[in-house]
Amino acid sequence: MIRIRQGIVVEVLSSRPGYTEVFTEISGVRQKAVNYDFLTGTVKKGDRVILNTTAVHKNLGTGGTHFIMANIDNSEINARLPGHIMKMRYAPAQVKVLAVEEAESPHAEIINNTKSLEQTPVIVGTLHSMLPVAASVCCHETGGNANIVFIMTDGAALPMPLSQTVHELKQKNILSATVTYGHAFGGDYEAVNIYTALLAAKAVARADIIIVAMGPGIVGTGSEFGFTGVEQGEIINAVNILGGSPIAIPRISFADARERHRGISHHTCTSLGKIALTPCLVALPDLEQRLNDMLEKQLLLSGIRKKHVIKYYNSSHTGEVLQKYGLRVKTMGRGFSEDPAFFMACGAAAMAAVETCKKG
Repeated sequence: MIRIRQGIVVEVLSSRPGYTEVFTEISGVRQKAVNYDFLTGTVKKGDRVILNTTAVHKNLGTGGTHFIMANIDNSEINARLPGHIMKMRYAPAQVKVLAVEEAESPHAEIINNTKSLEQTPVIVGTLHSMLPVAASVCCHETGGNANIVFIMTDGAALPMPLSQTVHELKQKNILSATVTYGHAFGGDYEAVNIYTALLAAKAVARADIIIVAMGPGIVGTGSEFGFTGVEQGEIINAVNILGGSPIAIPRISFADARERHRGISHHTCTSLGKIALTPCLVALPDLEQRLNDMLEKQLLLSGIRKKHVIKYYNSSHTGEVLQKYGLRVKTMGRGFSEDPAFFMACGAAAMAAVETCKKG
């Protein structure tokens, strides 16, 4: 059930395209809230708003903020953009987009005529924090001369404007374009599914390297299959079907206190060992021998080594690359110095993608 409260906007804190953060007063208490401008219109001081306060009330990490559901002082909001595809279908906030596939789209013909990714490298991650690391290392390794396109899945946050990371990567010219598919929305290009999203990245956005990952807020239960990151295996299958070169980022950590995430996470073991039915390149960071030995044991036990191609990369410069671009990235609250293996795994995947580009 949804917990709903009414409040008044008392201060506009910040904004970027499609996203505004405000302070609201709810029952005399000053609290932060997020407004998606293309869903509920612009917001200003003094506006009366209806808020979904569920996540904060439940002390949730994922989605842990108030969201403006409606602005009472915006009596009418008109959808002026073309398109007929609805995302978040049959929900009160369903939003209309112009998908690349539909006849009205200027890109429909090229999507219909493009059948292959032509071995384009596609990095497939699971956490949103993997995106800035992989993208920045790709940019560094290519001297900024590659078109890097990000495809955001609907495995976590649905509105792309929520991601400050994407906004920053585009402002720094690390990402050249974005695509959202499924019920995710707000990318430069909209697509119905992973297949047309990949084709749009290749043929419309002219990607040299594609990175696919969910937005902020992976959902997990601690069970073997109960997490949204299982999509990694399914996306690898899709990349192979379309003739691309899939490269998996394994989730690796030696700092996580949870045993199931030590070394190669059980998430990766499930996604690559059981869900992925077709092979990919699994890029690993070359760590000290005892850690490599632990990873090798996990690769064997999970079935990953038998099913996929494993290659090690010296990605120790990943932290320096993040500093070069002024990116302050954390995963599960940890930075590079606290959990270098996680970041180096992302850097290794980026190096593999650049290597694939050069071969092509």
